Amino acid sequence: MPFVVFVLAAAVFAQGTSEFMLSGMLAGIAADSGVSLGEAGLLTSVFAVGMVIGAPAMAMAASAVPRRVSLLGFLALFALCHLVGATTANFAVLLGTRLVAAVANAGFLAVVLACLPVLVRPSLVGRATSVILSGVTIACIAGVPAGTALGQLWGWQSAFWAIAALSAAALGVLWPTTSAFSRSDAPVATAPVWTEWRTLARPRLLVVIGIGVLVNAATFAAFTYLGSITTAVTGPGSSWVPVSLALFGVGSFLGVTAAGRYSDRYAQRIITGGAAVVTALWLVAALSAHTLPGVLALALVTGAGSFGVGSTVIASIVSSASETAPRIAGAVATTAFNLGAIAGPAAAGIVVGDATQAHRAFWVSAVFAAAATFVVFAARRSVARAKDAAEA
Repeated sequence: MPFVVFVLAAAVFAQGTSEFMLSGMLAGIAADSGVSLGEAGLLTSVFAVGMVIGAPAMAMAASAVPRRVSLLGFLALFALCHLVGATTANFAVLLGTRLVAAVANAGFLAVVLACLPVLVRPSLVGRATSVILSGVTIACIAGVPAGTALGQLWGWQSAFWAIAALSAAALGVLWPTTSAFSRSDAPVATAPVWTEWRTLARPRLLVVIGIGVLVNAATFAAFTYLGSITTAVTGPGSSWVPVSLALFGVGSFLGVTAAGRYSDRYAQRIITGGAAVVTALWLVAALSAHTLPGVLALALVTGAGSFGVGSTVIASIVSSASETAPRIAGAVATTAFNLGAIAGPAAAGIVVGDATQAHRAFWVSAVFAAAATFVVFAARRSVARAKDAAEA
């Protein structure tokens, strides 16, 4: 695996930490900015919206310049946004920096995923994707708790300074790696980039994208309320809340790592069998949500299963789209991931009235996973019928 892939994963780690770390800092930000806690929560929402909008928009904009320039530019902009955020208490400015940072994050991730098929051998795309996505899972395990701790010790601005420093460090390492990007900087198509969106009309790709949205919706529906579910079992202020979140993060890392080893050879089997297994896991989690051992055990296992299947689906989207749409393949995968991250919590929020009902999020996750399983098996049946008709 090229060294540059691990550097890119480190940059994704900084970006993932920034995306999720604000949950433990909203009270401080609200107090310093003079807004309500609910208004401060917009900082999280606007980041998610920026990710969804930014992926396709930035992928198209970046197609006009070498990929190395795009990556460095997006990372530099991301770092700059955190420098500005660390030096202001103006909520409007802070909100703007979060939106721009999300767009830069989405552009960076989209270009990174699009680069993988030319940075590594085709047989290693799945493993490289798992390395990149491990940056997000490690952010959940270490980055978010560390960022929250910094915010508690030295103010929320210190966490922004830390993200800026990590991004600058990654930028400094990526800057001289021109040779690693030489192949990915070569022109990959001569037609206008907008013509590549026609690839979305391919039924096979649409199915994989749909599965990706559903699997990730299941993941984030539960993860969003995991802390509240733990609190309902253990009581307010419980030290078990960070433990349950950390276990989910550890499971996620193990899942993407294990799937990365085999997804290039057995992607279809992992997606098909994994979707059914994850559905069963969310059902067990929903039934076990009234006990602390059940919550902790299932946090680890569902994290592994969800991210193992999810990372395999993302790699499949990249591989499938790269065949006819190399410049937007990463954007398509990034958008599918983030649409799930928005749809899952939104659906769970409809049925979760208060902390005592937080366990309902697990049932929502089970529904999304079951829908993904249905789509998987329906697609396989359709392919089998088409094959039989062709042979006849």
